Amino acid sequence: MLQPDLIQNALASAPDAIIISDAGGTIVFANRQVTALFGYEPREIVGASVEQLLPERFRAGHMAHRRGFAANPGFRPMGTGLELFGRRRDGSEFPVEISLSPIAGAQLTTAAIRDVTERKRIERELVGAREEATRANLAKSRFLATASHDLRQPLQTLALLNGTLRRVVAHQGALSAISQQEQAINAMSRLLGALLDISKLESGAIKPDITDFTVDALFEEMRREFNEVAATKGLSLEVQAEPLVVHSDRSLIEQVLRNLVSNAIKYTREGWVSLRGLRHGARVRVEVLDTGIGIPADQIPHICEEFYQVGVAPNTSRDGYGLGLSIVQRIVTLLQVELEVRSEVGKGSAFALTLPASAGRAVSKPGLSPRAAIVSAPHRKPRVLLVEDDAAVRDATRLLLCTEDYEVTAVTSLAEALAAADSTDAPDVVITDYHLGQGQTGMQVIEELRARLGESLKAVLVTGDTSSAMRELPRHPLTRLASKPMQADALLELLRELAAL
Repeated sequence: MLQPDLIQNALASAPDAIIISDAGGTIVFANRQVTALFGYEPREIVGASVEQLLPERFRAGHMAHRRGFAANPGFRPMGTGLELFGRRRDGSEFPVEISLSPIAGAQLTTAAIRDVTERKRIERELVGAREEATRANLAKSRFLATASHDLRQPLQTLALLNGTLRRVVAHQGALSAISQQEQAINAMSRLLGALLDISKLESGAIKPDITDFTVDALFEEMRREFNEVAATKGLSLEVQAEPLVVHSDRSLIEQVLRNLVSNAIKYTREGWVSLRGLRHGARVRVEVLDTGIGIPADQIPHICEEFYQVGVAPNTSRDGYGLGLSIVQRIVTLLQVELEVRSEVGKGSAFALTLPASAGRAVSKPGLSPRAAIVSAPHRKPRVLLVEDDAAVRDATRLLLCTEDYEVTAVTSLAEALAAADSTDAPDVVITDYHLGQGQTGMQVIEELRARLGESLKAVLVTGDTSSAMRELPRHPLTRLASKPMQADALLELLRELAAL
């Protein structure tokens, strides 16, 4: 059996301040750590009330807690998740955590007291750091949305002006210069888009939108987009897919496939590029294969690095910028899916995504409406209401549309759009930028005009904002969403598509 003096020596040597009080709250023992913590010598507080060690505002409440503990004794921690404070001899306060234990048949209570000032400081700093990180991420998201819009605006102007020049210039030398200008504009657009995509992925501005969708529908989009590009190089684009449904972010997986197929065509001189979808239990394997130049084994670990291109020396002329696979790597990391790469020099490469399969029904993309809509009469020009607050983009768009024999009314805001709708004949289609001045949006323009002119009004919503907020916009069968910079031919094709509805 332990001797009382041995127990007292053990308590005196404990790392925490320890006091023992009786049922009335009178201190009967204090170890030497009490002096370091509270500034009292043990002999000074033995016989005093335990409430002396608390700030005055806590004393009344503490007496009630003490009586409750005496009625229901047991080991219990105090202070974890709470704001408890001790009071030093000099009147200063500090945060504490306390562990209570009854002894001697609950006639006595042992309290182990620990100063948690440093830990509380670290917790405050961590909370502050998290809040600062959240603010920084929000600031990055706002910056990227603004930069995306503002940087795309001048490219949009150049693209539309280039499209107009191709239609009105007849001199062969000038046409050659315009063609080279178009190539430069396209290259700038691709680079800007890739850099902004990488920035958004790194900043956390892109949040996955997980749904069920069919692989074959995605493959069909790739076929439509790349079939002509492959044929121009003498390649066949093959698509093989079972009716598979996967559970992931359709838009991001589409971006991955677009980059993989584009790369496969770029690095394949002859033969074919193939897309395959295969079911493996609860997973779906989506593959992009080619008969291209292949990748040396020692270069495979580097192909997802920014600006890295297989077989292209630094500071030499290059086709592309080596950003596609960097974007792919970031997307698969974000979606937590597997990407496998196999390649053999001179024989080709295979990139495979392993996606979670879904037994649910796929969410279809909004289709074309079979309903009748307003079509301009043969004896008059189609009427376009153009809403764009950037003067350069507005003038370039109007010039292109007038060249193509559209009747254009150009305005800068929602109020001007409504006024134009009241004072002129109803437009056949409205083309509006998404971000307008004074916090207005193109969606507001479209909704207000449809409320006034009818739901059959056709619309093109053009935006340089590629944030996830664009996915949440309401869908309408007579609305088309287009991203800046948009080529002149693409805009005109959208108008022809809407006219056919």
